[in-house]
Amino acid sequence: MRAALLLPALLLAAVCLAADGPDRALGKTLFERVWAPAPTATDTPGGLGPLFAERSCIACHSGPGGGASIAVNADGVVARGLSIRLGDTDGRPDPVYGTAFQTRAVTGLAAEGAIRITAPGLDAPLAVKLAPSRGPLAPKTRISIRLAPPLAARSRLETIDAGAILARADPDDADGDGVSGHPNMISTPAGPMPGRFGWKATQVDLDHQIAHAFAFDLGLSSPLYPLPYGDCTPAEPDCLAAPNGRSPAFDGEEISLEMIRNIAGYIRGLEPAPAAPDPAGEALFAAIGCAACHVPALPAKDGAPVTVYSDLQLHDMGPALDDGVGAPGVRSSEWRTAPLVGLAWSRGSTRRYLHDGRAPTIDAAIRAHGGEALAAASKYEALSPGDRLRLLLFLANL
Repeated sequence: MRAALLLPALLLAAVCLAADGPDRALGKTLFERVWAPAPTATDTPGGLGPLFAERSCIACHSGPGGGASIAVNADGVVARGLSIRLGDTDGRPDPVYGTAFQTRAVTGLAAEGAIRITAPGLDAPLAVKLAPSRGPLAPKTRISIRLAPPLAARSRLETIDAGAILARADPDDADGDGVSGHPNMISTPAGPMPGRFGWKATQVDLDHQIAHAFAFDLGLSSPLYPLPYGDCTPAEPDCLAAPNGRSPAFDGEEISLEMIRNIAGYIRGLEPAPAAPDPAGEALFAAIGCAACHVPALPAKDGAPVTVYSDLQLHDMGPALDDGVGAPGVRSSEWRTAPLVGLAWSRGSTRRYLHDGRAPTIDAAIRAHGGEALAAASKYEALSPGDRLRLLLFLANL
């Protein structure tokens, strides 16, 4: 069993020495790897936890298109790829449990507790019940279910010109169309940059998104998130006293920047086949106002169009989609416009939609839109049955 958790020596050497660009085959191996807690064999990457939600990337991204896998049946909800995020409306984490509720722990530690997810109705939000093991949540802490998004074509987001994202900002609805999106500006060494990845647009590129998932879902540190104890808080001294896997062989952390980049290289290759042209469906999509936020294409730095069906702005989606958990500079009712490219590749009976997986179909997801998207949702509901089907077929084949 221990041998199955360790990278072969030659593969490890490739991790440490690769210098000629990302190795997609190695990235796939790392994406699928079941990580081991510290201590591991000498110069072997590890350091899972001490508290964690999953042991591998593929555990969450195992469903259609590399997204979450969720089945709702008479026995309840069977899910892989749902995580629990904690915080208040301003994005402050819980003082004990932090940002992510961890249901697993290394040997000798107690997990933060257990969760139970149920489906109160076909199109209703999934309901979550926490059984915290380290005392109650803070009074202002709210609970949010977050769905692992499909990975198909998501790397396109980082190729879009930052100026094009900023140019679409309209925080005060100056054009009077009822849509007032704004980017989430993230502080970086190169200056403020618009966020592109994550439900709240909290990460600027794929490398940071991957590193964040390693830190907060697996408890593995990297140069981008040097957190060897993951999401552990000062109120969890047993977690902070556990061994970690930091090593000079991996940039002084538990996984190296090169490993992050190899995984990113693998994900960049997850591209669906181009969608067949559907002028009638595209026209309906624009006519009811969907394209105001789900912009079909944005320019890359060289001006070439990048098909994403998103403006990468944050929009207020109304009280029904407000889960009470914000992020720094992002209200709890605001969500980054979800990219629609790749929907065809991620179809399947275990695929669900919206940030919390409440919608079992694309139709249900559209109907749940509120806030700035309410007008478009209302126009969708007013379509004739034939036009509505035409639009749904167009979306299902993106």
